[in-house]
Amino acid sequence: MSSTISSATAPATSGASTGNSSSSSGAALITSTGIGSGLNISAIVSSLTSSFGAGQQTSITNQANSLDSQVSAFGTFTSALDTLKATLGALENPTQLGGYDAAVADTSIASATAASGAVAGQYSLSVQNIATAAQLTSAPEKIPTTAIGTGDLTISVGNSSATISIDSTDNTLAGIAAAINSAPNNPGVSATVITAADGARLVLTGTSTGAANAITVTQSGGDGGLSALVYDPTNSITNLTLTQPALDANYTVNGFAATSGSNVVTGAISGVSITLLKPSATTTVGSVTTSTPTTLTITPDTTAAQTSISAFVTALNGVLSSIQTLGGYNATTQVAGPLQGNATLQSFQNQFENILDTVTSSKSGVASLTDLGITPNASTGVLDSSSAVLSSALSANLAGVAQLLGGTKGLATQIDTLVTQYTQTGGLLSTINQGLQTGLTNVAAQQTALNAELAAYSATLTTQYNAMDTAVAALKETQTYLNAEFNPSANLTSQAATSSLSTGNTST
Repeated sequence: MSSTISSATAPATSGASTGNSSSSSGAALITSTGIGSGLNISAIVSSLTSSFGAGQQTSITNQANSLDSQVSAFGTFTSALDTLKATLGALENPTQLGGYDAAVADTSIASATAASGAVAGQYSLSVQNIATAAQLTSAPEKIPTTAIGTGDLTISVGNSSATISIDSTDNTLAGIAAAINSAPNNPGVSATVITAADGARLVLTGTSTGAANAITVTQSGGDGGLSALVYDPTNSITNLTLTQPALDANYTVNGFAATSGSNVVTGAISGVSITLLKPSATTTVGSVTTSTPTTLTITPDTTAAQTSISAFVTALNGVLSSIQTLGGYNATTQVAGPLQGNATLQSFQNQFENILDTVTSSKSGVASLTDLGITPNASTGVLDSSSAVLSSALSANLAGVAQLLGGTKGLATQIDTLVTQYTQTGGLLSTINQGLQTGLTNVAAQQTALNAELAAYSATLTTQYNAMDTAVAALKETQTYLNAEFNPSANLTSQAATSSLSTGNTST
């Protein structure tokens, strides 16, 4: 018996040693199925780890999805507000919205443009003469390179004058013209040389029109040759020929005579700029000559206003649609908007709709958006617009439309003030976005912490299952040994079968 026990004990010790070796190997190879247990340890650990963190992971995922959805929703809302704000500038200033067109019947006589302050109306315009700049011409020189003289030329235009020194390097007509043009204090004269069959001439032309811009030329010093270029009517010295006098324009508006030193007349009719191009045709009856008038018509320009207001309505509907989508509930899909019940969105909506519903006490007949053909659609929740009604309102009372939308109390101004409160740097939407971004940062930190916790939990489970698998492997080895020791007949049968097989092979 003692021999048997001794014999049985020795393999057991060997088995323990084998088991330790198996444990070491199993720890390195535990990637899927356990060596001793046959269990898929990797799948078990993964499943248990997922189950362990499922609650926290669901909470973190839901928080992240909610915050991302709100960030996206507020981004969409902000974009709609920015688009609306971009349309308001053209409406806030009544003078910009209320434009006018100016048209002259005879476009060869004059042209006109209307600006701020213009009033619709029709005027009679005739031009007796346009404003001209003075022009002086010298006597011809047969040889253009002939020296004219040296000394100082003093050229005066109105109240401005300049003294130009001429020496032997620039005393020809071309040299004198170049010296005049390059003078840093040129008073307003352009000098050219015209060459014809009878010779070359120096031509001095004023750069400004009007009687106040007459040109005089005097000379001093030098060899006296520059006296040929003197033009001083006050002292009866006119060696240059006055080929064109400096004249003011003479014209009439509705029969009232007026003058202008410039051919661009800005003060004759309020808000209208008239450019005089040439004298009107004349009619002579007996000894009386009269200019034939043309018609200047000022009419409201509603094209720009209609375009601006249409863009405004489109942007309004963009904001209203975004509010419905983001803060409403879709009964068809049974999905609520990401900002349903959001206090900020609801507050804006209430203020926004109050402005749109404003009815003023204006006596102009344009008291609300309805008067412009802009009406709410109960079924769609946005605004319908009638271009025909808008066009009629603009044509009939452009100033009234401009007053409703613009000015300090205009609807566009009120909307701009409201939108700015939400979209400006440091405004409500900026503050909300900062809070959402902080929330996303916190959720990311929670996710990192959970990942670390699950990694540690997974490692612990893996170690435990590896230890179990090693123990199972050792027990199986002991079972095999004990079966062999306590069931010798099975062992002899196995040996006989092996011997017989060996003999058979030899016989063969």
